[in-house]
This record gives sequence, structure tokens and C-alpha cells, in this order.
Amino acid sequence: MLTIAVDLLWLRPRKVGGTEFFIRNLLDGFLQLEEPFHLFLLVSADNRETFLHYTQDKRIELLETNVVSANIAGRILWQFFCQNRFLRKKGIRKCFTPVYCRPLFNGGVTYVNVIHDLQAAHYPKYHPLHEIAYSRLCWWLDVHCSAHIVAISDWVKEDIVGRYHVKPSHITTIYNPITVDRKQTVPFAELSEKYGIGEKAYYYTVSQMIPHKNLETLLAVMERIRREKTGLPCRLLISGVNGAGREAMERRIRERGLEREVTLTGFVENEERNTLYEHCRAFLFPSVFEGFGMPPIEAMLFGAVVITTDRACIPEVTQGRANYVSDPYDEAAWIAAMENPVDRVAEMDFKVYDQEKLCRKYYETLCRYLG
Repeated sequence: MLTIAVDLLWLRPRKVGGTEFFIRNLLDGFLQLEEPFHLFLLVSADNRETFLHYTQDKRIELLETNVVSANIAGRILWQFFCQNRFLRKKGIRKCFTPVYCRPLFNGGVTYVNVIHDLQAAHYPKYHPLHEIAYSRLCWWLDVHCSAHIVAISDWVKEDIVGRYHVKPSHITTIYNPITVDRKQTVPFAELSEKYGIGEKAYYYTVSQMIPHKNLETLLAVMERIRREKTGLPCRLLISGVNGAGREAMERRIRERGLEREVTLTGFVENEERNTLYEHCRAFLFPSVFEGFGMPPIEAMLFGAVVITTDRACIPEVTQGRANYVSDPYDEAAWIAAMENPVDRVAEMDFKVYDQEKLCRKYYETLCRYLG
């Protein structure tokens, strides 16, 4: 029987973006499996409550620590020097970590890690030096010390192989499960009043406010639409984890005089997000770097036409069925795509993101390397 720890100490609720959705979707999928397993969820003092409901399934129990996830430096030091001893004392010798971080040494514990992307290697200018150093150290440890690596797209797998010269057989590609309930919505009239938007009269995006997400280009596009009176809706809603980038984004909006045209919603619950997907004129995703990129797929599940870039994994995971802007920074190219988007949503094969199918692939992979 698969008996492993699942390292969740890195998770700061509502503050780590897509990786949080990924692991919660994965755990939800494990609940659907009939196969025997026992998961010890390694949790922190400040995230344990958000995982408590999983213990209703007897195959899952919490493994509580005194670590505070919000104290990132303290958490890293504990993982580096204390985690292995903690697990061994609990009689656990195998651990699945759904992100890249891990202890410096195996210390008698076998690890499998998920690498979502090598972002800090591609865009070091957007990260402080200590963050770059930590990321690169952990990636090296993943490649050379972990029993196996899971990559969330073929593009990420190829990136790891090319950068670290690891054998492709050391990495398994498993897509992120996409789990949105199409019935989980709110009446659009509520959001219409809340945000001052009309049916199919606004654009929508879900994104962290960090530079490679390229939200600055969307602001330039909105400004140009307003100035040139193109006839396109001059209304944009941006949802997502704000972090330190919100203040800078608000300043840029003010500098461009777009306070009426652009609204930062902050984090929204699934029901609100789904409704905004469903009723937007188009979902815009200007990111120039993604390891997977769940929002475009979620938007297409709700029938939204997606306009995005052709960078990184985005064409792969959207199956070539979105509208792609070849120059992500070209305002005119964006406007041209927005004027005549092609709706190819009906051609999408959403089964490749099926939660149960992908969770079973994770189960099989973990059994192989941690069983």
C-alpha cells in the first residue's frame, strides 16, 4: 500500500497562486480513488485548518508541525535541517513534495518532487538574489537527489532536460487537473452591479501581478482602445493573488488614467470567477512564461474565447485552440486579435485535464517510485 508523507509546509493559503489550486485539486482527486493508500499531510501551524477536512477520509491524516509557513526563511531552515529527522521519528521514509523545495539531504527519506517551471532561471531580473539562489539549489537537488521528478507539461520537462542534462526517463509529465464546476456560479446581475459591467462588454483575466504575466501590455491596449475609439469594449477586470504587485499596478492604472476602465478585483471565489469567465467578451492571457497556465483552460471550459500568447507551454496546454499573439508586447497585434477572434472552444479535448485520470497517473507514479 502506498504510505507517504505529502509536504505542504510551503503552502500559504491564498498567497501562492496556481500551486495551491493544483495541490487541492490533486488531493480532492485522491479522495475519489478506490486504491489503497495512506497520506500523512505535513502541515504548518498556519495552514493546518485548511486541510483538516481531508481527515474525514480515514486514508488521510494530518502530520502537524510548529512551522509557520508565512515565515518563509524559518520554514526553509526547518525543511533543510529538521524535516528528515521529524519524518523518521514518525516512521515515515517516503515523501511526495508537490513543489520544488526539499531538504538539503535525503537523510534516509526518499523524495519525489514536482517542478512547475524554472521561472527564476529564465527571468532572474524579476527575483531577488536569495530567491534565485534557493530555487537553483532546490532544482539541482531535485534532479540529483530525488528519486523522480514530475513536470506539469512537456515544455517544462524539455526545459529541465535541456538545462540540467538529466535523462528524460527521470521525469514524468502529468498535466494539472482542471476541476471547475460549471454549475458553480452566481447570477451575472450581481457582478454587473458590483463592477459596472455588461454582458460580453468586458474583458477578463486571472493573473498574479508579477512582471512576466505582462499585464502592463493589457493596460496599454485598454488605453489605446479608449484613445482610438476602436469600438471594442474598453473595460478590463483583473482577478488574482495581488501580493506586493497590487500597489504598483494601481499606480500604473492611475498614471494611464484608466481608473474607470480597469478594475482589480483581488482574489475572488470560484463562483464569481466562473461567472466572469462565462460572460466576458474574451479572456485575455498575456503571460510570456508559464509552466502550465490553468486560467485559459478554465475560461474555455466556460465557453470563453481565449486570446493569449504563443510563448512557453501555452500553445501546448491550450491545444492550439486559442487565439495567439506572436508578439506579446505589440498593442496593435492584441487589438487585431480582439477584433476578430476565432472561437475554437468546441474543438478542445477537456478529457486530458480530467481529475480522476490525472490523479490515478500520480498514484501510479508515486507507487512506482515511493511504493
